Amino acid sequence: MNQIIISKLDYTRILKCINDARQMNTIGVQEAENLTKELNSAKVVEPGEIPDNVVTMNSIVKINFLNTNKTLRIQIVYPDQANMKENKISIFSPVATALIGYKKDDEVEWIVPSGLTKLRIDDIIYQPEAEGDFEL
Repeated sequence: MNQIIISKLDYTRILKCINDARQMNTIGVQEAENLTKELNSAKVVEPGEIPDNVVTMNSIVKINFLNTNKTLRIQIVYPDQANMKENKISIFSPVATALIGYKKDDEVEWIVPSGLTKLRIDDIIYQPEAEGDFEL
């Protein structure tokens, strides 16, 4: 498995969200541990150094669940911006945790509520860093 890449800004903000959610008991222990583990294994770089094929916070991605061949278009957002009707998925969700830092065409295995699943990142439709939006 390749090392994931995450911007310093995303890394700092996600850790803060995890800490805040732990204090308010709005994140499960396992979700917090999984996300923290992902962050701690990542290569952390400046926002301007993020390759344009990497999933970052606020990215809009097209993913394919290889087990079911279901395709979804989602945006990975901070918890307070999550909105299922708009396909805005919280970084705390297993799917978003599985995707953050991975690249277009990567296949990722992750445990979601329905069990082990394998998904592929088919496209990154929007990535803030590629558009010069380094502060989102």
